[in-house]
Amino acid sequence: MGSQSLHMLAVDFGASSGRAVTGAFNGRTLTVNEVHRFSNEPVRLGNHFHWDFLRLFHELRQGIHASRRMAGGAPVSVAVDTWGVDYGLVDAKGRLAGNPYHYRDLRTEQVMPEVFSAIPENELFRMTGIRSSSINTIYQLYAEEKVRSGYGAGGLKMLMMPDLFHYYLSGVMANEYTIASTSGLLDPRSRSWHSGILNTLSIPESLFSEIVMPGTMLGQLRQDIREELQVPDMAVIAAAGHDTAAAVASVPAGAAPYAFISSGTWSLMGIELDQPALSGYSRDSLFSNEGGAGGKIRLLKNIMGLWLLQECRRTWALEGTPLTYDELTELALSAPENGSYIDAADAVFLPPGGMPQRIHEYCRDSGQKVPESRAAIVRCIVESLALQYRQTLDEIEKLAGERMEHIHIVGGGIQNRLLCQLTANVTGRPVIAGPVEATAIGNLMMQALAHGEVKNLAEIRQVVLESFPPETYLPEEAAMWEERYQQYVKLFKRQETV
Repeated sequence: MGSQSLHMLAVDFGASSGRAVTGAFNGRTLTVNEVHRFSNEPVRLGNHFHWDFLRLFHELRQGIHASRRMAGGAPVSVAVDTWGVDYGLVDAKGRLAGNPYHYRDLRTEQVMPEVFSAIPENELFRMTGIRSSSINTIYQLYAEEKVRSGYGAGGLKMLMMPDLFHYYLSGVMANEYTIASTSGLLDPRSRSWHSGILNTLSIPESLFSEIVMPGTMLGQLRQDIREELQVPDMAVIAAAGHDTAAAVASVPAGAAPYAFISSGTWSLMGIELDQPALSGYSRDSLFSNEGGAGGKIRLLKNIMGLWLLQECRRTWALEGTPLTYDELTELALSAPENGSYIDAADAVFLPPGGMPQRIHEYCRDSGQKVPESRAAIVRCIVESLALQYRQTLDEIEKLAGERMEHIHIVGGGIQNRLLCQLTANVTGRPVIAGPVEATAIGNLMMQALAHGEVKNLAEIRQVVLESFPPETYLPEEAAMWEERYQQYVKLFKRQETV
């Protein structure tokens, strides 16, 4: 590793908020500091749902402006990461061809059957390794009539959200690997656009730019932006454009086999592989093969996560009882164990509103004792999440053909200490929790890689380990939790296809 002091800026866009975080790397450790935070509120215009890209680009520039006050000097580089699947279209003159659609826009509602009539769903998984969902880029692009009408051949370009920000910062067009992998249009073996899919669906190949790997220098911040914001030269880097890929890059793991959980509103649980897992069992177990730092494959599953707890908290606040997350944890610790569970993967829990009542009804309808008190509901949620992590771990180990020795949890969910401990108890594996600012840290360290200050993913993870020491939770009461897990499996038995 190098020793020169390096100052960088990560801008992390989430689906409801964003933030700019500066990082200072001294060759051994990284320190981070949030300098700007903002909301990300989508806009309904007519019958469609859009991201407000112009506002978000303004906030990005505000983050760059705020970063110039960083102790030790302005950042030498900036990189953006965002949620997956969404994109913007840019015309031949570099103009934004409309605000990007939100992944919840309903224009894809009737598209999936049309795509499957051309490419059967099972075959599509074998070609891309991505679980089918109406929000995926493949279905969004298929719904774009101007794309399939041939307008794309006239100079239109598709840039995934972080690529779109990078283009308007630097003037350089590129499609970064980790974010492109969420599209359902990438060949996971060659790490390139799948020409067979594009040709079959009449999506012009000219729509796409070169795939670049995470940690690629794209160019310099445009002169007009530098002058307006009064900042010096600044490199624009394609770090790890997908926020989950950035978070996984910051997992402080060693050589032993491990599973990761990127924990927040949703929990992304999986492992890193050198090659994609494209079996029928992988497909039927609802895993996706997404791109990772170092050219890795992130074989992962999207699990409901703390959404359940957040929605209960929101409902109780509306009823006049606002509770902090620490108070919710204390409630759960005080609750008598009633052994009632929910299958957090059930679609009934996806919509917002009325979550406590839905949990009541779910337990009653499945023949279990109904958790009546708030404490019992919170306990039910947290235990059910830990049990689902165990079920997913069993599936991961079957796919990998080996035992995972540890579970690394990163992200805001590690602040729920009860969930961390229960995950260790139920899985029977040590849980290593941290860092909490995983996405920003991964973004910053991939910039350090682009600058040559670290050589590879292993060095990045060693820096994270030294900079943000994790907390370890050891399994307790293994026999009791094994018995409860078997009860859970009987309640929510899934059909498997090997």
